[in-house]
Amino acid sequence: MLQSLFHESYWISRFLIHRSIGLIYLIAFINALNQFIPLAGERGLTPIDRFLNMVSFKRAPSIFHWHYSDSFFRLMAWTGIMGSLVAVSGLSDMGPFWFSMLIWFVLWVLYLSIVNVGQTFYGFGWESMLLEIGFYTIFLGPMHRATPVAVIWIIRWMLFRVEFGAGLIKMRGDQCWRDLTCLNYHHETQPLPNPLSWYFHQVPESLHKVETFFNHVTQLGIIWFIFTPQPIASIASLLIMLSQSYLIISGNYSWLNWMTIFLAFSGFSDDIFSNLLSISPPAFQAIPLHYHVLVILLLVAVIIMSIQPVKNLVSPRQMMNFSFNPVHLVNTYGAFGSVTKKRFEIIIEGTRDQNIDASTEWKAYEFKGKPGAPDRRPPQVAPYHLRLDWQMWFAAMTTWNRHPWFPRLIRRLLEGDQQILGLLKVNPFEEKPPTYIRARLYRYRYTTPKERKETGRWWKRTFVQEYFRPHSLEAFG
Repeated sequence: MLQSLFHESYWISRFLIHRSIGLIYLIAFINALNQFIPLAGERGLTPIDRFLNMVSFKRAPSIFHWHYSDSFFRLMAWTGIMGSLVAVSGLSDMGPFWFSMLIWFVLWVLYLSIVNVGQTFYGFGWESMLLEIGFYTIFLGPMHRATPVAVIWIIRWMLFRVEFGAGLIKMRGDQCWRDLTCLNYHHETQPLPNPLSWYFHQVPESLHKVETFFNHVTQLGIIWFIFTPQPIASIASLLIMLSQSYLIISGNYSWLNWMTIFLAFSGFSDDIFSNLLSISPPAFQAIPLHYHVLVILLLVAVIIMSIQPVKNLVSPRQMMNFSFNPVHLVNTYGAFGSVTKKRFEIIIEGTRDQNIDASTEWKAYEFKGKPGAPDRRPPQVAPYHLRLDWQMWFAAMTTWNRHPWFPRLIRRLLEGDQQILGLLKVNPFEEKPPTYIRARLYRYRYTTPKERKETGRWWKRTFVQEYFRPHSLEAFG
């Protein structure tokens, strides 16, 4: 049986993984081009110069330790975009092994360089996911060669850590995961709801329990079967894909769920594709000996680096979304071990009045993804990632002084900074910046079907407290 497991062909799976990871790289580099500079650039909300002065290359490897400027960053982001297009188009497969490896290695180095200096705005688990699978993709080889089966198994091991780690963190975390009630809240309180999240929230509690139970069965049970012979491994992979598809249509989680689906391609052998879809791989050449040696070295490295993640999985103090090395390889994953039961939103408002009193007219800034105006339908943004919107969700859980970037955001808005304003959907002060800006905290709840029919609103909100008192530009000195 073991012999058959390691001698199956995975040409089609390799093809799907190549193209899909190339596409995620493309989205990630476009995202960086659009958002990194205002968030973490020279005048960013978390300025990169301060970070580079405090953190060594050894702790956070990045080409930007040697040189950083916003214009140089744009060059690197465009290089990543062009390299991603080469990968997606298949041009990276048209040369020898070294050419394919070089393209994928450049993509990995560039994105590692961005993530390692992105600070708060790049502290998400799916960044490490992309870097880990991006590194393994280097060793998958060009399409005119046989697929290194050991790399496919390494990718399955990553899929296992993603799913099983997420399942364990839930069972060890919030009580509502154990009593199957977390999804009574989560569709409403998740960071960025999408157009269907409201509808998912409205289903009866019994269906929410079915949702939660199926999630547990998939992440804690079905995931083990990806290591079994065909067709069981393919069936398990398909069920994982279905589970992730459900998450895709019910919320905005950047490329997290999409990438998990792409990892699950590793569970399908060519024989399965041939039998089910009548798709057969073309003729391909054998892998040369020196490449086998490289893959074996990779396998040994992954085994050694897996010791810490395995210890973490069995630990009652399990960490989630943690990298044990600065290059983000063989990480531990998992999210939403605790589910928020109430949704709070920060609403930023400005005025051009010179004096503030009860008659002052305040106008609200509108973000691209996070809830604001109650009558605005939640948008679909994933697999794109709105980094500022996500951090606003975290900021609403605590006070502003726990988030040093927040007062800088207020100052940039008072200055009328066009790069920051480009991250927003609506700027109510297009002609000139406001004289004062404040932030207020609201409790948000979904409307009921009856309320939405009567008012056309998706949300109802109640004022909680002042979050950030009115500030003028002079107040910042």
